[in-house]
Amino acid sequence: MTTTSTHVCFDNDKYLAEQTAAILHRVDRSDNKLYLEFGGKIVFDLHASRVLPGFDPNVKMRLLHQLRDKVEIILCIYAGDIESRKMRADFGIAYDADAFKLIDDLRERGLEVSAVVITRFTGQPGAAGFKTKLERRGVRVYTHGPIAGYPTDVERIISDQGFGSNPYIETTRPLVVVTAPGPNSGKLATCLSQVYHEHTRGTRAGYAKFETFPIWNLPLRHPVNAAYEAATAELKDVNMIDPFHLEAYGERSVNYNRDVEAFPVLRRILSRITGSADPYQSPTDMGVNRAGFAIVDDGLAAEAGKQEILRRYFRYQCEYAIGTLDRDPVQRIERLMEEFSIRPEDRPVVVPARQAAAAAEERTEKGSFGVYCGAAIQLREGAFVTGSNSPLMHAAPSMVLSAIKHLAGIPRHLPLLSPSIVEAVANLKKDIFHRKTISLDLEETFIALSISSTANPAAHAAMEHLPDLTGCEVHLTHLPTPGDETGLRRLGVNLTCDPQFATNKLFVS
Repeated sequence: MTTTSTHVCFDNDKYLAEQTAAILHRVDRSDNKLYLEFGGKIVFDLHASRVLPGFDPNVKMRLLHQLRDKVEIILCIYAGDIESRKMRADFGIAYDADAFKLIDDLRERGLEVSAVVITRFTGQPGAAGFKTKLERRGVRVYTHGPIAGYPTDVERIISDQGFGSNPYIETTRPLVVVTAPGPNSGKLATCLSQVYHEHTRGTRAGYAKFETFPIWNLPLRHPVNAAYEAATAELKDVNMIDPFHLEAYGERSVNYNRDVEAFPVLRRILSRITGSADPYQSPTDMGVNRAGFAIVDDGLAAEAGKQEILRRYFRYQCEYAIGTLDRDPVQRIERLMEEFSIRPEDRPVVVPARQAAAAAEERTEKGSFGVYCGAAIQLREGAFVTGSNSPLMHAAPSMVLSAIKHLAGIPRHLPLLSPSIVEAVANLKKDIFHRKTISLDLEETFIALSISSTANPAAHAAMEHLPDLTGCEVHLTHLPTPGDETGLRRLGVNLTCDPQFATNKLFVS
C-alpha cells in the first residue's frame, strides 16, 4: 500500500473559486453581516495536505487574502488550554504560542486580527498573563465567562445573564471569521454571542460554519472521512449521516456526532435571536465547505486517507507509551484499521526502518552497544533510504545524511562531517556539559554539517538538498529524543515511530 508523491488528487484553483463563491453567497443571505465559524487550521493545515495530496496547506489563507477587503478576524482561545499549556502536536508549541504565531502569519499576508477572545475565563493566572502580553502589544482582548446552562438553557442564554453579559466586539467588515488554535476553543459561542449583540443593535447578522472535515459529499465510510475520525479519536468524534438533512431533503450527507447532537439546540438559539424560523434545516445546511468538489482523483485520496489512519495509529501508540493518553483512542484507531484491512506494516517506511535496526544489530559485536535503532525515509522520487544508530550518531541523523548524499549523488562511504568537528562536539558534550552520551542528535548534526560545509564542497552540496526532504515519509523504530524530534519537525517530514524507548533511562535531555 503506497502513495506516489508526484500525483495529486486536489485542485486548489477550483477549490478557491468554489469556496469564495459559497462564502460570498452566504454573506449576501445574511444582510451583509456574517459570522463564519472557521474550523480547522487557517495556515499549515498539514492533515488536509496529507489526506488530499496536492492540497495547499495554506490555501485557506489564500482564500482569506482574496476576501481581505471584506473580512476581519476574531481569534478565540479557551482559558483552560492556556492554563494547562495544551500543545499543538504538529508544531510542538503551546496553544497560546500558536495564537501569537497565527496573528503574525495573518499580518504577514495583510490580514489583521481585530480581537482575541479568551473564552470560559474565570481569572486563571496564565490566561490573565496572556491577555496582558497581547494588550501591551496593541491587540484588543476580550474575556467571555462561562454561561450557566450553556448550551441547553436557551431562556438564560438569550438574556442579559447569558450572551448579554459578554462584551460586544466592534467589527466593521461584512464577513467576520472566528477561528482558534484548536478545537473546543469557544468559536461557536463567540459567533452566537456576536449575532445576539448585532440583532439587539438592529443588524440582522447571520451565522455559518466552515469545516474541511468530514467532507459532507463523500461517502460516510470513505477513508478521507475515516481519517478525520482517526485525527479526533481522543475527542470521540464519530462521522454519521446527517439525519436532519436526510429528512428535510431526502439526501445523504456526512456530518459528525457533536454537530448533529447540538443542532436542535443551536437552531432554537438562532430562532430566538432572530425572532423567526431559522433558515437552516440541518447541520449540513450551516456549512459552506466545498472541498469535496475539488477532489480530482478519488482513488488517490482514498489511499492517502488510509495512510493517515496509520500515522495516527503510531502517534497514539506513542502517546499511550509515554503516558499522555489513555487506551481508548488507540482502540478506536485499531477498529478503523480493522475496518479498512490495514496493518502497521502497510506504511511503506515501517519495514525498511525495522530492517535497518535488525541489520545494525547483526553487524555489531554482541554486548558492545545498547539499543539498536533504525530509521527510514521515502524520498519524493520513491526511493527508500535508511539509517541506524551508533556510538557517534543517532539513527535519525544517520538517515538524513544518507538521504541528502543520495539526492546529491555523493557516494555513501564519503563522509560529510569533518572528524575534528564531530570530535569537538563530542568533547563539548562529555567534558564541558558532562553528558553521559556523546552520540549526536539531529539538531547537533545540522550544526556540525553547516560548519563542515564551509570547507567541504560535498557537505555544502548535500546540505542544499535538505529542503527536498519536506513532506517525505519517515519512520523511526523508537521514540525520538528532543533533539531528533525538533530537527525532524524543522525538516517538515511526516514522522511516525514505534512505541519503543531508545534507552531505559527515565530522563532524556
